[in-house]
Amino acid sequence: MLMPKRVKRRKQFRGTMSGKASRGTKITYGEYGLVAMEPCWIKSNQIEAARIALTRYTKRTGQVWIKIFPDKPVTAKPAETRMGSGKGTLEYWVAVVKPGRVLFEINGVSEDQAREALRLAMHKLPCKCKIVSKADLEGGVS
Repeated sequence: MLMPKRVKRRKQFRGTMSGKASRGTKITYGEYGLVAMEPCWIKSNQIEAARIALTRYTKRTGQVWIKIFPDKPVTAKPAETRMGSGKGTLEYWVAVVKPGRVLFEINGVSEDQAREALRLAMHKLPCKCKIVSKADLEGGVS
């Protein structure tokens, strides 16, 4: 699973997910990409599942870029625990994703193969996404 090697602070506030993505909205490396349509937290194991779906379908031909990284720790308290006694322990890591963010990029495969691979990866993620090509995003996010 993806997670930071080290962090400045072990626990974080939840934060807000309002607004659109300000960076990471262009396809920089590949020819086709997967763009988030709604805000969400994507867990590290969901990113890994989507990556596996992409590489399995393309039979490891072409190249895949993961454009998000889970750097936010999420804590949880055990079941049937009374209120108080501090914040819970770290459970998993998430990547905060806003609408318009490019999640994955793919290159070196045909268009139908890339679209089908990205469609399979899309089903592993918790938010609505759309498949775009580099040419689609030239004019900006629609």
